[in-house]
Amino acid sequence: MGQIEIDNKSGFCFGVVNAIKKAEEELKKGEVLYCLGDIVHNNIEVERLEKMGLRTINHEEFSQLRNVKVLLRAHGEPPSTYEIAKQNNIEIIDASCPVVLRLQKKIKDKYEHEHDLSEDTQIVIYGKRGHAEVNGLIGQTYSKAIVIEAKGELEILDYTKNICLFSQTTKPLDGFQEIIDIIQSRMIGNARFEYYDTICRQVSNRIPNIIDFATKHDIIFFVAGKKSSNGKVLFEECRRTNPRTYFITTPNDIDYTVINKTDSVGICGATSTPMWQMEEVEMTIVKIISQLR
Repeated sequence: MGQIEIDNKSGFCFGVVNAIKKAEEELKKGEVLYCLGDIVHNNIEVERLEKMGLRTINHEEFSQLRNVKVLLRAHGEPPSTYEIAKQNNIEIIDASCPVVLRLQKKIKDKYEHEHDLSEDTQIVIYGKRGHAEVNGLIGQTYSKAIVIEAKGELEILDYTKNICLFSQTTKPLDGFQEIIDIIQSRMIGNARFEYYDTICRQVSNRIPNIIDFATKHDIIFFVAGKKSSNGKVLFEECRRTNPRTYFITTPNDIDYTVINKTDSVGICGATSTPMWQMEEVEMTIVKIISQLR
């Protein structure tokens, strides 16, 4: 039988573990608990918690609630969410990731400082437009921050004015550095450029690990939810290293024809992938290989 190994550095990051732990603690009390958006970008884990009683809602539904408990997931929320909660007597169970909260404070402090100085500074966030975390970040600037998804969008900046750059916590370090280099090369006159490395190492450090793991096996099954942003990034890094990398969300997605009894199989996943899900994939592969003997 070929070797089967689960990457022990894959699985939930601290922020997701904390959010799910808080949700489970509240649900055990037998009370109704709402969650503003998917608690994690993994539909299987969301379904598991919903069976325990968690009710996932969107922002429009949130604004209509009164006198209930609502959990805020790890991605964080803009100030307007807390204001609505106060107005509607909603008890907030705040599971915002500490790394995200520190970033929100940095952006808010910078925005207010520049505003107090009457400085015409462009607050720029390198991140995915519309992503829950990014929505929370731009909310710290009353939606005046400029979101840049890729270097091709840097044309919209005014290089004669001050620029202060931040990054969504889950963006790749090399992409952030490229954005920094391009902005620095374009600054004009006395305009100032500042940048803050706000990338979470729990995510960025997984890239070198995932590359190393992918080299050790003939086949890689990468397990993640289709909505997971970091899952897409890590999967592409994995596939670039090992072309025989397959993206799956459940054991049912496994293509039996790509496995043979001599293959060494690696199983890894995103920061939104629970270990139990990768273990289910492992059990399924063991069955497949036993049938091939």
